[in-house]
Amino acid sequence: MTTLVFVDGQEGTTGLRIHEMLACRSDVEVLRIAPDRRKDTAERARLLNAADVAFLCLPDAAAREAVSLVTNPGTCVIDASTAHRTQPGWVYGLPELAAEQRASLRAAKRIANPGCHASAFILLLRPLVDAGLVPASALLSATSISGYSGGGKKLIEQYEAGAVVTATGITDGRLQSPRPYGLNLAHKHLPEMLAHTGLALAPVFMPMVGNFYQGLAVTVPLHLSQLPAGTTPAALQQSLADRYAGERFVSVMPLNNLAALSEGFFDVQACNGSNRCELFVFGNAQQAVLMSRLDNLGKGASGAAVQSMNVHLGQDEGLGL
Repeated sequence: MTTLVFVDGQEGTTGLRIHEMLACRSDVEVLRIAPDRRKDTAERARLLNAADVAFLCLPDAAAREAVSLVTNPGTCVIDASTAHRTQPGWVYGLPELAAEQRASLRAAKRIANPGCHASAFILLLRPLVDAGLVPASALLSATSISGYSGGGKKLIEQYEAGAVVTATGITDGRLQSPRPYGLNLAHKHLPEMLAHTGLALAPVFMPMVGNFYQGLAVTVPLHLSQLPAGTTPAALQQSLADRYAGERFVSVMPLNNLAALSEGFFDVQACNGSNRCELFVFGNAQQAVLMSRLDNLGKGASGAAVQSMNVHLGQDEGLGL
């Protein structure tokens, strides 16, 4: 049986990557909108309702509008925007989130694709909160560094031009160093990071963009004295390993895995080109550092969306990935 798929927003980074992932699949027929009709509401509505699965690769407001156009009860909408990630009636598109998540995705007609920073953070913290090793009331911080592709077309163009153009028309080299942002402490991924971990308080979150195209790593430091008595780095690593045993796309690395370090440095881009997420625990008798890395265009965006589609359709979860 052929699945009809429409990508609304097919020219964006996420939409293009979804098209690439589906291009070689004989079980999928991709419905395409003519370039000159991409903003034609009637044509978009026709294709959205003709599809078995509709991916929304749009800004939040446009994604909400697209959802309002869907009247076919058989159409499964997978929204890659931020608009519905904590909304009632929408299932979070992270199959590894909890034991019941795949069953929820199979039954859902409204799936909210996770954010890239959020996926990395949630996969690290949700098992530890569930196990009681990290209290729900914990005061956490998280740092994330990601490639510039996560910023969309305008940021990609800026980085590929190689310099920042100032108001006076002078170029400078600020793109060469990592650039922290989100300093209003209201990053758009924070609501889902809170909602889907079980934490009572959002982490102090510091994202930054680096001068590389794709790849992402989230780091969460912990003082063991602030965790339940007897909690060790080994216990944290074992809890993660138990939770993700048998998972195809989430791997938990050995404790203090020196093999993951090249001359002492951690490779943020090691999962690029894949749908993998790798989790690490480094620690000593007083402290631990949790780390999660993934491809922000793979498990952090398009790969996650296709994985959720596969789960929803009851297919091999790795098809196209």
